[in-house]
Amino acid sequence: MPAEKNMFKAALQSRLPQIGLWLNMAEALPAEIAGRAGFDWLVIDGEHGPNDLRSIMAQLQALSASPSEVVVRPPMGESWMIKQLLDVGVRTLLVPMVDSAEQARQLVEAVRYPPAGKRGMGAAVARASGFNAITDYVDKADGEICLLVQAETTAAIDDLERIAAVEGIDGIFIGPADLSADMGYRGRFEAPEVQEVIETAIARIIAAGKPAGILTFSETLNRRYLDLGATFVAVGADVTEFGTALRALAARYGRGQGAPKLQSGY
Repeated sequence: MPAEKNMFKAALQSRLPQIGLWLNMAEALPAEIAGRAGFDWLVIDGEHGPNDLRSIMAQLQALSASPSEVVVRPPMGESWMIKQLLDVGVRTLLVPMVDSAEQARQLVEAVRYPPAGKRGMGAAVARASGFNAITDYVDKADGEICLLVQAETTAAIDDLERIAAVEGIDGIFIGPADLSADMGYRGRFEAPEVQEVIETAIARIIAAGKPAGILTFSETLNRRYLDLGATFVAVGADVTEFGTALRALAARYGRGQGAPKLQSGY
């Protein structure tokens, strides 16, 4: 059985817009429901969702028949953590808080087998290789792994072109909430000063030859970023969509407090 092609990675390389959704519930059933909704990509969130390796694997299993590409965000870009995620079958990673080209190069090494990288050779017993049923997994894995990094500090924005120039980085994702906080506009990512930095960053990423991505809960802003050329745009999260729908339902019967204003961005 040959390795499958990562069609999400191919779509990014072709600059085909990809619409995504964040998964923060850390459970297989809502992940499976989201997998049937029609999104191009789904992010299992290990940074701000209550996930561990086993819950991530359970969601991968629930999404195995979904056409949506499963992206996993680890809590941080530690090589041992990335190794475990790759072995359980993750092939697209979104790594938070990447502030420099040096960090980006270390991440590329973490997702590649020797001699190109430092990933451990454990595929024979790993879910990623179909427990050794995918006969060419080790030969094909490096090329099918999609490595996305998050630029969400002023340090990352300052080093954006150098990060984009790292061979093996497949896309750069702007984190508007953390970026706005780092700029001194905590909770105010819509401030004109923050938006100017975000829009300029998207243009710089594209000019450097890499796909740009972002998440907000604002349809107006998401459509604006798509118009600016952002390729992979996440437009919501399961928790917020679920909570908003339930509050609206309760409100129709005179119950609850209504839906509070959502803070946006990851």
